[in-house]
Amino acid sequence: MTIRVAIVDDQALMRDGFTMILDAQPDIDVVGDAENGRLGVELCLRTRPDVVLMDVRMPVLDGIEATRIITSSADCATRVLVLTTFDLDEYVFAAVRAGASGYLLKDTPAKELVAAVRVIAQGEALLSPSVTKRLIEEFARRPEPGAVAPTLPGELTDREREALELLAHGLSNREIAARMFIGEATAKTHVSRLLTKLGVRDRVQAVVFAYESGLVRPGDPSKRHDHT
Repeated sequence: MTIRVAIVDDQALMRDGFTMILDAQPDIDVVGDAENGRLGVELCLRTRPDVVLMDVRMPVLDGIEATRIITSSADCATRVLVLTTFDLDEYVFAAVRAGASGYLLKDTPAKELVAAVRVIAQGEALLSPSVTKRLIEEFARRPEPGAVAPTLPGELTDREREALELLAHGLSNREIAARMFIGEATAKTHVSRLLTKLGVRDRVQAVVFAYESGLVRPGDPSKRHDHT
């Protein structure tokens, strides 16, 4: 299965570099590039790639707003991987709020960039390890201005709520399985059902939902899950 990728960056050198790296992979095809957010949105709506690499600071329309438009489009299932030279909380926070599935710095090695594209294309979420913990802690501390807190769907089972709580604390499927005394495949099924019931695209957006709904707050997973 070929992964179709679009690249949006205002620097031609960066676009060319990313294209060379990704096109060299047998399972990745770069379908186009754009030099600003507005053209990037048009490109994604026209070609509907699986993943778009999105710069943050660009003329005409910045990457955050472009991400918001792309991820809110009912006709476009493109997942956004934000790439920037700025390792700043504000950008990470805004990108995830806008619907990005991942965030990496531009100095990420080529091998890791390729791996990131594959992870995002598979529907998983990806964040640079250095920013994940800060990101999670920020959601409880800084609710979106004027936003109404979402409510958890009533059809969530107790086990699904438990899985969501652990997921929101940054645990992997394997770690969730260990905490809940279930198989990893079962944990993956719980997470998959959660995403569907919450109406979110991936794990990052599920984490956002968990914090904004008030289900979880920063800190370690509650003691009731710790059976060791």
